[in-house]
Amino acid sequence: MAHLGGGAEAHARFKQYEYRANSSLVLTTDSRPRDTHEPTGEPETLWGRIDPRSFGDRAYRGRPAELDEKINKAKRKKKERDAVSEAGPTRQAKRRRLREESVLTSTEEGVYQPKTKETRAAYEAMLSVIQQQLGGQPLNIVSAAADEILAVLKNESVRTQDKRKDIEKLLNPIPNNMFDQLLSIGRLVTDYQDAGDGAGASVANGDDALDDGVGVAVEFDEDNEDEEEDSDLDMVPEEEEEEDDVVEPGGSGAMQMGGGIDDDETGEANEGMNLNVQDIDAYWLQRKISQAYEQQIDPQQCQKLAEEVLKILAEGDDREVETKLLVHLQFDKFSLIKFLLRNRLKIVWCTRLARAKDQEERKQIEEEMMGLGPDLAGILEQLHATRATAKERQKNLEKSIREEARRLKDETGGDGDRDRRGLVDRDAESGWVKGQPQLLDLDSIAFDQGGLLMANKKCDLPVGSFKHQKKGYEEVHVPALKQKPIPPDERFVKISEMPDWAQPAFKGMQQLNRVQSKVYETALFKADNVLLCAPTGAGKTNVAVLTILQQIALNRNPDGSFNNNNYKIVYVAPMKALVAEVVGNLSNRLQEYGVQVKELSGDKSMTRQQIEETQIIVTTPEKWDIITRKSGDRTYTQLVKLLIIDEIHLLHDNRGPVLESIVARTVRQIEATKEHIRLVGLSATLPNFEDVALFLRVDLDKGLFHFDNSYRPVPLSQQYIGINIKKPLQRFQLMNDICYEKVMDVAGKHQVLIFVHSRKETSKTARAIRDTALGNDTLSRFLREDSASREILQTHTELVKSNDLKDLLPYGFAVHHAGMTRADRQLVEDLFADGHVQVLVSTATLAWGVNLPAHTVIIKGTQIYNPEKGAWTELSPLDVMQMLGRAGRPQYDSYGEGIIITGHSELQYYLSLMNQQLPIESQFISKLADQLNAEIVLGTVQNAREACHWLGYTYLYIRMLRNPTLYGLTPDVLTRDITLEERRADL
Repeated sequence: MAHLGGGAEAHARFKQYEYRANSSLVLTTDSRPRDTHEPTGEPETLWGRIDPRSFGDRAYRGRPAELDEKINKAKRKKKERDAVSEAGPTRQAKRRRLREESVLTSTEEGVYQPKTKETRAAYEAMLSVIQQQLGGQPLNIVSAAADEILAVLKNESVRTQDKRKDIEKLLNPIPNNMFDQLLSIGRLVTDYQDAGDGAGASVANGDDALDDGVGVAVEFDEDNEDEEEDSDLDMVPEEEEEEDDVVEPGGSGAMQMGGGIDDDETGEANEGMNLNVQDIDAYWLQRKISQAYEQQIDPQQCQKLAEEVLKILAEGDDREVETKLLVHLQFDKFSLIKFLLRNRLKIVWCTRLARAKDQEERKQIEEEMMGLGPDLAGILEQLHATRATAKERQKNLEKSIREEARRLKDETGGDGDRDRRGLVDRDAESGWVKGQPQLLDLDSIAFDQGGLLMANKKCDLPVGSFKHQKKGYEEVHVPALKQKPIPPDERFVKISEMPDWAQPAFKGMQQLNRVQSKVYETALFKADNVLLCAPTGAGKTNVAVLTILQQIALNRNPDGSFNNNNYKIVYVAPMKALVAEVVGNLSNRLQEYGVQVKELSGDKSMTRQQIEETQIIVTTPEKWDIITRKSGDRTYTQLVKLLIIDEIHLLHDNRGPVLESIVARTVRQIEATKEHIRLVGLSATLPNFEDVALFLRVDLDKGLFHFDNSYRPVPLSQQYIGINIKKPLQRFQLMNDICYEKVMDVAGKHQVLIFVHSRKETSKTARAIRDTALGNDTLSRFLREDSASREILQTHTELVKSNDLKDLLPYGFAVHHAGMTRADRQLVEDLFADGHVQVLVSTATLAWGVNLPAHTVIIKGTQIYNPEKGAWTELSPLDVMQMLGRAGRPQYDSYGEGIIITGHSELQYYLSLMNQQLPIESQFISKLADQLNAEIVLGTVQNAREACHWLGYTYLYIRMLRNPTLYGLTPDVLTRDITLEERRADL
């Protein structure tokens, strides 16, 4: 008989006492013994608990070892950082640029900034969606749009459908999937509510804007790493700081004297506050003030201000000096004042030394400095140390150059030039330049703005110009210049009057135009150098053909045939797109002469045999510079008899130094070989054309031809629109609205060509104008229902491959850019030329590659992305002139219309550019080292004297003589040094 309650029941009962079932229920008791000395909260005596003899037993005479270790570690890090940051200005500029460009470090108030990795990822996804919808727009516009959209999405009181309407006001109509995407991203951004309050704080403290390790706001400082070390540095006693301040002479952290507003050694507040004594020359202060005022101050005024500031720095205590400087330089120049106070003694005494007339006066000043205490003696010590090293460097360089020259002479067996060699040695040894050469910081005297440098302070507009102030922007209207009446004695050269051998180059033409007729005699029958300044469309290419024919005629045989083996002609065009166009044009026109025209650019090189067979080489400035730099190979250059430089006003651009060195090299080659090379410059109209003519060695009476805008084939009326709204998104929307208004002004009357600066933007702009016209019911003004153009466009729509074109063509709109197929581009060009397409939106490729004029040209925005700099920059002057050159059709229009929509700050620049008031300046200093190295390698410069002589051939030298103050010299410098020999030696 079974046991009661046995089996499964018993097993279950047993299981419930198993350890595993009860382990979580066991209560552990507190086995600690009760603390009888636990405080009760009652006041108690300390008698017997503290030994008075132990007071102060932790006081150290020195510093704790661990603190020493931390300080040394911080110093080591700082040294490493300084070593890395030798290229300080470059690094700072990069950091500044990254700080400006990063959306997540935008300093605009109220712009949302993510706090965590997750919200950052969501925010970036939103930015990419918006970027896709807006086309290639700068980051500040995209981030402003993202902010507006987040505000809409996070507004709980608005229905989803209304949210969509609000977003479409910002981004134009969007598809459903994009709206759903924005909604889901909006949900992932969980920290938006804090943005309103926290934005300011997070912007102010860039490091905390994101969690560590996420860091989109790129900063190169290791602040976070060193926080712990830096916090202890405040405890460093005075002796330690003094020890720290004494740096090797000539180092970038030269001794600090004349402490000013803030002498705190650590922290970023004083980054870049140290001044190297060797940088201070006689005009350093003047340049510094000019820089602080961003060249907006007149040179004479700047010089006067510099003298007053120097006087203030020289007398009175720091507090008094600070007050006077604030009065003189205004409160917004606080960082400059701080810098001047911090380096007060250096500036005063080094400037005095630099201005000393002779060695005797210099000695007196040095004695005075020695007597006025250790601070000034320290400055003097640094000055001598750096000068000694600079002298040694120069000596070593000259010695190595002499040895190299000697070696080359020995190799070639040339022995008869020993006298000259001795002369060079003596020159180098004896320090041939008057006065003490200054060490110049080339980066500080080069023009930061590059091609956007505006040396004129005001722009005088033609008679009849007027301004309109409207909400958010200002409009300046410049009327078209009336064409000059043709005097009765002026005659046009007919093609039939030309020599028989010259006529085939002008097939299909009846006569030359006014500009060409005036240049005809000099171009075709003389060998003088020529500079032709004429407006775009005045037929400068025909003048180039005339000069080519003059060279061909010199090699014409008595039987009428041509000997094409004795010469080479080089045509330098500014862009690769133009090179191909010039090759095609010249090949067709010069076919009958048996002349071979070939392209030589970065894409196409030539073999030695091809060079021998080619008479005309069409190339870019950079490529020709590379070729003429090669000392051994003169295959290309020895037979060159004519050098044509198109668009020589490029001298003002960042590419100008290349042109300067090509011309200087050619002129020196002519002098060395005594073989004449004719120089021909073609340019837009310039205010300082005489300077460019001198640079090209043109006889001002015989070879200089200047024609103003009244010689333009179709007069140009101009409108400049400067938008003064600060918020990027509103600025972008206003630009679209203005563009629509300007198109509607001529809709149905004339064709419009709109230039934008990215491929995506072409279709976005065309659609925006079409959709706005559709909404306002004004679309019929572009294309009437019954017009033949509508039928033609409908039939052609089926042929195109581009979806954008399929969508736009039926309405009379089209786009054109290099990303389209050749067939599509050709079709658009043909339809626009035949007048069927009313509005064409294009990138700059159309302005350069295809001659397709329209009555009205609109440049929508002047900012273009520059991949080299990784930032948005202003359009080059050359591009703007080329685009506006497309306004007005020579056979059909009595005038053309050019409209530039830009920022208000750029208004003055474009007004000056298009109204011949922007002087062409030299950018040569920015590339001086590179170009000088090229000459040394080529062997044309072998010592400092020859380098100075070489500088005399550059355009920089001509402009320094004309406008010394702009190039960092005093206005009276020419009274002391008429050929600027000292300045050239310094450079």
